[in-house]
Amino acid sequence: QVQLVESGGGLAQPGGSLRLSCAASGSIFSIDVMGWYRQAPGKRRELVADITPGGMINYADSVKGRFTISRDNAKNTVHLQMNSLKPDDTAVYYCNIFDDRFGTYRSFWGQGTQVTVSS
Repeated sequence: QVQLVESGGGLAQPGGSLRLSCAASGSIFSIDVMGWYRQAPGKRRELVADITPGGMINYADSVKGRFTISRDNAKNTVHLQMNSLKPDDTAVYYCNIFDDRFGTYRSFWGQGTQVTVSS
């Protein structure tokens, strides 16, 4: 089994910052894409950002210029630095990885961490 442990969520004021971290452990073979998704109440889960092992990054338009994703391949960790937070960023944030086992990709999710942006 693969476990993803997230940390760093919480309450922030508009304009503030939070940093999310996710550590993968367990029966990992070779992690391909790592990413962060979020789901607000009543809305579908959406991609926030993802990053390949080589460092290619994709951001949702709504977070470009404010959020930064990074990863440490040696430690199987991925981070999301969130700056200039807005109330619309309020959601449960989920870490996601794709594990590549000889060309067969398996997707794993973290348990989610709540981010609330409010004054």
